[in-house]
Amino acid sequence: MAMEPPESAGAAAGNPAATCYWHPETETGLSCSRCGKNICTNCLVQAPVGIRCRECGRAQPMPTYDVQTPHYVRGVAAAIGLAIAGGALWAVLDVVALGLGAFGLISSMLAVPFGYAVGDIISRSVNRKRNVTLSYIAVLTVIAGFLLSRLIHIVIGTGVGFDFMWTILFVAGGCYLAWQRLRH
Repeated sequence: MAMEPPESAGAAAGNPAATCYWHPETETGLSCSRCGKNICTNCLVQAPVGIRCRECGRAQPMPTYDVQTPHYVRGVAAAIGLAIAGGALWAVLDVVALGLGAFGLISSMLAVPFGYAVGDIISRSVNRKRNVTLSYIAVLTVIAGFLLSRLIHIVIGTGVGFDFMWTILFVAGGCYLAWQRLRH
């Protein structure tokens, strides 16, 4: 007595052989581990949990990098608030530091902690999501906060002096820290 393969035994018993969902002319013994559709070897997608059909096996973006419109809205709102509050606080700290005898370089150094804070707060406001656009928003926030602090000094007439090269270097450092917190 010879043993028959299971597929032909089922066909001989009156049960039709399974065919691929997308290729009905192709017999198969494989099925999707998620939805259960019969699939042939041309249609299967390898997944960490077994084989999947084309629909179930589509690559899904990681949740951390899946940024939707509401996240952008919250990120921009946080950025605007940070630029205004940060710029005003920056100007106040400049005036206080100058009153204590500090020089203009102190103002530039404030860009580094400001950049880190901007990146962290925007990251928290968007539920720790990350992507390039959010990084640009954070960098623009640091620049806007710095420019707003300079504008406040011009308006109130305190004229905080600063070394252009060091200022650019520290603001770039603050921008880099903000970028790093949200980069993809």
